[in-house]
Parts: sequence; C-alpha cells; structure tokens
Amino acid sequence: MANQYQIRVKGQLDSRWSDWFENFTITPQANGDTLIVGLVTDQPALYGLLKRIRDLGLPLLLVERLD
Repeated sequence: MANQYQIRVKGQLDSRWSDWFENFTITPQANGDTLIVGLVTDQPALYGLLKRIRDLGLPLLLVERLD
C-alpha cells in the first residue's frame, strides 16, 4: 500500500525535476526551501528517493508521512 510523503529540502528545485523524482509534485517555497510530495510504494522506494536528494547535495529538513 502506497503512502503519501511530504519532504522539505533546503534549496530551490522547480517542476522540471518532477520526472527525476518519479512524478512527485515539486513546489518551491518563498523561503528558499522546496516541498517534494508524492506517493511512495514502500520503504525501499522511500530510501531511494532520499538517496536522490542526498545525491543533489540538498540539506534534508523534513520527511513526513501524510494521512
């Protein structure tokens, strides 16, 4: 069962990164952060997503599962 996650990173990404983040919604924030929101099928998929964020060198600020 997939769960929706919201991930906040420090730094600006725009919607062109959606394909790289497997069609997650990318929303730049006015304060310089970016929200990445989408469905994650399982824990290995979540770790893969977090690895992509790490590979970009973006500081991770929040990982939250949404109900």
